[in-house]
Amino acid sequence: MSAKKEETAFSILRIYEGSEPRRYEPEGSGLSSQHRHQAQPQLDGVCGTPQWSPGSPAQQGPVYQEMSTVTPQQWALQALDRSELQASWFSEGRSREEAEFASSSLLGFEFGLPCSSPPPSDEVWSFLRAIPPVADEVVVRQRIPRKSWKVGRLCHGKKVSAIAISSSTHHVYTCGHGYIRVWDESALHTWNKAPQAQLNFQDRHNCVLSCKLFPDEQSLITGGVSRTLTLWDLAPTPRIRAQLASAGPICYSLAISSNAQICLACFKGFIEIWDLQNQILIRKHQVPEYGSRCVDITGNKFWTGGEDTSLYSWDLRSCQKLQQYNLHHEILSIAHDPSEEWLLVGLRTSDVIILHTHRKEAFKAVIHKYVHHHNLKFAASGSYFVTTMDESIYCLSAPYLQRLFQEEESTEVLCCDVSSDNQYLVTGSRNCATVYKLLY
Repeated sequence: MSAKKEETAFSILRIYEGSEPRRYEPEGSGLSSQHRHQAQPQLDGVCGTPQWSPGSPAQQGPVYQEMSTVTPQQWALQALDRSELQASWFSEGRSREEAEFASSSLLGFEFGLPCSSPPPSDEVWSFLRAIPPVADEVVVRQRIPRKSWKVGRLCHGKKVSAIAISSSTHHVYTCGHGYIRVWDESALHTWNKAPQAQLNFQDRHNCVLSCKLFPDEQSLITGGVSRTLTLWDLAPTPRIRAQLASAGPICYSLAISSNAQICLACFKGFIEIWDLQNQILIRKHQVPEYGSRCVDITGNKFWTGGEDTSLYSWDLRSCQKLQQYNLHHEILSIAHDPSEEWLLVGLRTSDVIILHTHRKEAFKAVIHKYVHHHNLKFAASGSYFVTTMDESIYCLSAPYLQRLFQEEESTEVLCCDVSSDNQYLVTGSRNCATVYKLLY
């Protein structure tokens, strides 16, 4: 299969506040007047949400055929009058400095084409209104934090370039130049408590730039300014399990598969693919020299990106390039949601690309703020994610991009992590880590 180079276009999303459903607001975004006219009748603007297809539409009744084009947002608004549904979706009132977001249909490209079907008919809406409501007590909803409370500081002593929170061992690991410090849970609510332990590297010039917890959160792998990747057992006490000799001098990013069998290490111009169980190098795979700042794995694909502004997807088995997306701006971070269906890509402009890993759907949250550091971290629940942009920290709900809270720090945030029990957010900066308790 030959690689496809995608000239990407995106639906533009707006971060909003409050609990009201989003409303769709046609807004000038470089589209021709003809295209805008075609887009306005659409209730959802983009086929950027899952469709149901249990059978061929031809084998179903007319109600099903129309319902198959109804998006989840439209289902959620089924009790509203159609005239109200045709009002704009996105709320007003956002300042240009906080978020310069526009909303538009994605036109002229197969990557998230507008829905071609007309709005649902009266027959469909009558059917939807007839569906009895589901009692609140039987609905399982993922909790999302509404506020954060700064509860402590972990004094690492040097720049904190990577962080891991293990809910299994109840410890936080701050990584940087020369050593890793280990903090127990009692230190999270203090401001100057000493670490429980300090793990010194044999070579004091070594510096950790990336660390990844295993899914069971009882093991950790670190990489950085060193010609080795270090595998740590965290319980009962941290110790080195193995050191994997790498070919590159600097590992910029790490990724671990959901079954903890494969690790990818990202170096300038190549990716190392490691078998973690047998601790052997499977393959050294060449990638574009300036497209290898960050890496992530979703299922049988892995993704790379960097200074060359392109996002690449690769087949994990054959290492064949599958697609190339031109994002026009330098890629600083890549992260996936727990289901591995959606990929977040953080750009130098602080824009966030939201890309489906299998379907041709893509969205962009546009902020237009040049940043040096952009980190992304999905919560284990998948209901929200955290993005840090220099000194700013944003917590956004997924997939609706409601801003849950915002924090500002006095220095640039270099890394962040969210505990798997969704209780803590920890950020790393110049010489310490800041602990936030998430409030629901």
